[in-house]
Amino acid sequence: MVQSLLEALNVRVVGSGEKVLVLAHGVGTDQSAWQRILPYFVRDHRVVLYDLVCAGSVNPDYFDFRRYTSLDAFVDDLLAILDALRLGRCTYVGHSVSASIGILASIRRPDLFAKLILIGASPRFLNDKNYHGGFADGEIDTVFAAMEANYAAWVSGSRALG
Repeated sequence: MVQSLLEALNVRVVGSGEKVLVLAHGVGTDQSAWQRILPYFVRDHRVVLYDLVCAGSVNPDYFDFRRYTSLDAFVDDLLAILDALRLGRCTYVGHSVSASIGILASIRRPDLFAKLILIGASPRFLNDKNYHGGFADGEIDTVFAAMEANYAAWVSGSRALG
């Protein structure tokens, strides 16, 4: 199961050094989002890159709508990757939704994280009376409906936004 997860999510470890850096992209992109900064880290770090299950580079058959209805499944994936690689404590860089994934993972398993760097993190994804900056209830339902109706087209369209 773990090896198939590593393959399915295109896990790569590049570079050398004792420090471990995990780069986690946001929705609408994949690990190639880090390609311009990666060369600056590979001399001094072992860099872990992986794709979220909703990335266009991941086989859509792996995406299970029932499993990925909350961030918990994404957290499970990240922790399974880190446990399988056995690299020790890492500096985790999470962009967008991956910032939230990193926060939740570090709460669940603080032993795996030395530092979190959060880029474009959102405090929440749904608006309420005291917060506007996420989705309205109807908007998020529209996004989920588009994903369910034609996942491949949704991934291709959201990649253009990233």
